[in-house]
Amino acid sequence: MDDFGSFDPHWVWIAIGLVLAALEMLVPGVYLIWLAVAAIITGLLTLGLDLGLPAQVVIFVSLSLIAAFSAKRFLRDTPIESADPLLNRRGSRLVGETALVTQALDGGTGRVKLGDSEWLARGPDMDVGARVRITGSDGAILIVEAIEAALPPPQQDGEAGEAG
Repeated sequence: MDDFGSFDPHWVWIAIGLVLAALEMLVPGVYLIWLAVAAIITGLLTLGLDLGLPAQVVIFVSLSLIAAFSAKRFLRDTPIESADPLLNRRGSRLVGETALVTQALDGGTGRVKLGDSEWLARGPDMDVGARVRITGSDGAILIVEAIEAALPPPQQDGEAGEAG
């Protein structure tokens, strides 16, 4: 008793392709989509050429290998670049920001406050209240350096003490 005898083989291949494409959305890996493409092309070739089952299987396997290896080579040669490469590296995103020392950096380690959170910090010894610039990160530890206090501009002779 053959339950699949009433189905046209090209519709079976196209259905397999669509199921594989749907599974690609659920299962990460960018692999099933190439099998889906091979199955759909096999279905279209079976529709147009009326191929037997052995030929269909050979075409599917061949197209799967060609599609998978071509995609691997293409993605190796032209990798997909992220719009935000620092998305999951929060410490690196903070480079250049200024923070306030909340626990003195003594022996090279302490704590700094940036926004509403405190971070472990490493840098030269500094007292509480000093302003620092973040220069890097080592995991969850920020690397900081002291910000030189801006000196007021020198006053010209006659400007000091004049009231007008």
